[in-house]
Amino acid sequence: MTSFNLIRPYFRQRRKLIITGIICLMTVDVLQLFIPRVIKWAVDDLTAMDIEWAGLARYAGYILLIAGIMAVLRFVWRRFLIGTSRVVEEGLRNRLFSHIQALSAGYFDQARTGDLMAHATNDINNIRMAVGMGMVAFTDAVFLGTAAICFMAYINVKLTLFALIPMPVIIVLTRRFGQKMHQRYTTVQQSFSELTEVVRESFAGIRIIKAYNLQPVEYDRLGRASQNYITENLKLVRITGSFFPMMILFTNISLTIVVFLGGRQTITSVITPGDFVAFINYLNLLTWPMMAIGWVTNLIQRGAASLDRINNILETRAEIVDSAKAVRLADIREDIRFERVSFAYSRETATVINNLSLTAPNGQILGIMGPQGCGKTTLLKLIPRLYDVTKGAITIDGRDIRDIKLDDLRRHIGFVSQEPFLFSGTIRENVAFGQIADEKRIRLAIHEAALDDTVAELPHGLDTVVGEKGIVLSGGQKQRIVLARALIHEPRILLLDDPIGQVDAATATAILGTIRALATHRTIIIASHRIPAVQFADRIIVLDQGRRIASGTHSELLAKSSYYAKTDQLQRLENFN
Repeated sequence: MTSFNLIRPYFRQRRKLIITGIICLMTVDVLQLFIPRVIKWAVDDLTAMDIEWAGLARYAGYILLIAGIMAVLRFVWRRFLIGTSRVVEEGLRNRLFSHIQALSAGYFDQARTGDLMAHATNDINNIRMAVGMGMVAFTDAVFLGTAAICFMAYINVKLTLFALIPMPVIIVLTRRFGQKMHQRYTTVQQSFSELTEVVRESFAGIRIIKAYNLQPVEYDRLGRASQNYITENLKLVRITGSFFPMMILFTNISLTIVVFLGGRQTITSVITPGDFVAFINYLNLLTWPMMAIGWVTNLIQRGAASLDRINNILETRAEIVDSAKAVRLADIREDIRFERVSFAYSRETATVINNLSLTAPNGQILGIMGPQGCGKTTLLKLIPRLYDVTKGAITIDGRDIRDIKLDDLRRHIGFVSQEPFLFSGTIRENVAFGQIADEKRIRLAIHEAALDDTVAELPHGLDTVVGEKGIVLSGGQKQRIVLARALIHEPRILLLDDPIGQVDAATATAILGTIRALATHRTIIIASHRIPAVQFADRIIVLDQGRRIASGTHSELLAKSSYYAKTDQLQRLENFN
């Protein structure tokens, strides 16, 4: 019932349309029940040999008129009821996507993309079916079934009671099978998520797979995931495959009773031949509601399992949110300070940043240097609050960043990650990145990122499609596009994670020249294990295992830090070779 609250607002919002649709559906059900009455009149007249062509044409006209009205009403109820299911589908998918985007970075360290894709596709589709066809099947099962029984009782109460003998058994079986189906559907959905994740990983890494000639290995991995999905589905089929035939079996038992007892009553003139034919027609109409009990149970259990899975995500709260006392940040005028900051990604993992204090003066360049795994990238991620510090505080303009509106904080920050990510659009779209930017501003960002020559060489210039993850570009080109993306926002704080790690020496020189020119009106923090990327910084902090082991200018560190001096010497030798 808690999960049902997710779709309750849509029912409340469209209640008038739903009520209208259900009324039309019930009217169609009633009209269906009048067709056997028309057939009864025709059969009785034919049996009595008391009808002419005009009479038969009249009865045929009645049936056509009823069928025409039913067709119109069917369109209305499908438009309103099935339309409601599509509204629910759209609303839930948008809400799920919006919520997932709002979750903290830590959530995505644990969640698998395949799971999230399955939630947004298969689970949402199951909910849509449960809402749309579930309402239809439930209404038919209750209203059409009840009405058909009333019409049967109108013909003969005793025969109706005998025909309904299997009904209590159906109700008991539906309840027992429904519980098992819910459990099985949950397991099936989980196995589908695992299968989706395997497929996603295989396609995303197809070039690596081909390079290592691992196609057979990936095929086997997919085969195991697929086999597990089939196995779980077969377990489900054992239940549903038993349930539906039992519905048919008990329906046919009812038909057998009617043929035997109703036939005797017809012979003894307790009921007329027309009543007998009409009764069988009503029993056939009752077959659908009896089957609908099973089908609606199937739909609802599948939808409920999916709704639970969606609800579990929506109940996950973002760890990083605005505090109650968060304020706006109109501009940045003072320093960025780390005050005895410590950080670990979780309680089970080791501390990455250990009791770190440092200052990034406003309008200056701060270099963060150290070996891989020392905490450089993590330090940068703490500033825009992709993660929150475990201990201590980070302040901007003397205010703890946890007390600044998150949107405002990130609006002032440009972040260039170590692994550049491009969307499968054009260079222009990747640089503008959701902003409405004029050609002049885009061209300026391209120039500042030393991309002019690259853009000029591409067949369509800025409108060149880069492909999935920028596959048509080199690593250095992608890194410069990401830099241009950060620069076009004109951020007050620029965070650069190894900005020249994938470019040649000439391009690196151009990028570093741009960075130095930007420092007059921006605070820039550069993290890199390469000394050329940070040697021009106003101050350099050397990290090791999340702790500051040295700080100073390039020349000062060469004199007093053996690690820095040794690293500088080794990198010079590498460049010379």
